[in-house]
Amino acid sequence: MGSPPKQPGSAIMASKGIVLAGGTGTRLYPLTRGISKQMMPVYDKPLIYYSLSVLLLAGIRDILVISTPDHLQSFKALLGNGDDLGVALHYAVQAEPRGIADAFRIGAEFIDENPVSLVLGDNIFYGEGLSRRLTTVAETGATIFAYAVQDPQRYGVVEIDRDQKAIGIEEKPQYPKSDLAVTGLYFYDADVVEIAQGLTPSQRGEIEITDVNNAYLRRGDLTVETLNRGFAWFDTGTHDALLDASNFIATIERRQGLKVACLEEIAWRQGWIDTDQVERLANQMAQCGYGQYLLSLVERG
Repeated sequence: MGSPPKQPGSAIMASKGIVLAGGTGTRLYPLTRGISKQMMPVYDKPLIYYSLSVLLLAGIRDILVISTPDHLQSFKALLGNGDDLGVALHYAVQAEPRGIADAFRIGAEFIDENPVSLVLGDNIFYGEGLSRRLTTVAETGATIFAYAVQDPQRYGVVEIDRDQKAIGIEEKPQYPKSDLAVTGLYFYDADVVEIAQGLTPSQRGEIEITDVNNAYLRRGDLTVETLNRGFAWFDTGTHDALLDASNFIATIERRQGLKVACLEEIAWRQGWIDTDQVERLANQMAQCGYGQYLLSLVERG
């Protein structure tokens, strides 16, 4: 059996990807007292599957997973070295929660002057045409994704003009100038490492991703992609958000009969693994619905 043809698309900006799966998950206590929040189940898969799937949909095959010293081994046990998916997975430790942009300091050697995409391990993205949006980002500068929310004061907030160009970005403002939250998905050129290394920690002692984005904004090199109706974004940092995400995924999968963030299926459709590989992986999970879904893909060819 051969592999399905890779879907045609534009050249991608990022050749490297980072999943930041650190933090202590205190807002999810007691669930996360002994396990990473990115290991929490969202319906039928660990949370990190959803963020990792975004990088795969963007065509990125060289990925660094960053987590805490206590939790990194569990991610290695879950994901391995990426061979099963036709990708390369690497791992690094963030000893303390020093902010999102700290990922570029930790991953400087991994990035190695390549463009890079960063996704937060507790974020979920869903929508028709998401892969197309991910593979048509600007090839230089920075691209961030924004999403309208009812409580923008909880997030980094971007203000845009009538031409969809960014005017300013504020981190958790008391009086937001827009309802557009900056989501946990970012694309940068190789300059991001130097920018992150030059930042001073904020008052809360973190290397702020908002400061990185504002650096690109000041030099006129920041693109804002707004995810409008038809797209869903979940920041699953609370119990209610985690439940909402699980219910959403369950509804989509049961109604459509298609899996969301099925890593093996994405790799197969990208042409990174062949049908024989999918069947082998499916047989290892044949007693559960996830494995049976993979077997159904094999049967349909």
